[in-house]
Amino acid sequence: MTIIDISVPIRERMPTWPGDPVVRLDQPIAIAKGDPANVGRIDAGLHTGTHVDGPRHFLEGAGGVETLALDTFFGPAEVVDLTAAEALDEAAIRGGVLPLPAERVLLKTRNSRLWALDEYSDDNIRLDGPAAQALVDAGARLVGIDYLSIGDGDAHRTLLSAGVACVEGLDLRDVAPGRYTFACFPLRIVGADGGPTRAVLMPT
Repeated sequence: MTIIDISVPIRERMPTWPGDPVVRLDQPIAIAKGDPANVGRIDAGLHTGTHVDGPRHFLEGAGGVETLALDTFFGPAEVVDLTAAEALDEAAIRGGVLPLPAERVLLKTRNSRLWALDEYSDDNIRLDGPAAQALVDAGARLVGIDYLSIGDGDAHRTLLSAGVACVEGLDLRDVAPGRYTFACFPLRIVGADGGPTRAVLMPT
């Protein structure tokens, strides 16, 4: 079976959303120090790299990432080629490239090239509210994007209010558009507004 890893490696000095905690890795317990084993530590925001947004990320009083249904994160998915789009507005989403029904939609945009950089770039495109509503109307249960944010505040609230899972930070640079089997399960962190995940595609 071919498995395509579309996760971003977690490392120090990786791109993070402006204002979010940066990644810090250290080795407080180490064989080299005379300890019986190596035990590392990570300090990072819950929206670091490839991750899933919990409903409470933008909806006050909503559930954490652990409340999301696991079957949302496994099954058929469509990688949609939007690399020519200059904006992820309603016209781009409804422009004939979106397959119907669209249960799991992964948006491959010009953002993908930004993963070659070691720092955040604001030259990325995201969904706006009407575009997010178009995805809800298309029957999406999960929407993923190839950079650190699925969209503006309106887009987040539209998707999360409709029960649509948001997967951010996908690396789709080497993935051809088309139908795949998708799998990613966020860490079960109780009450968390986000959860890191390992996301993969398997050709169908």
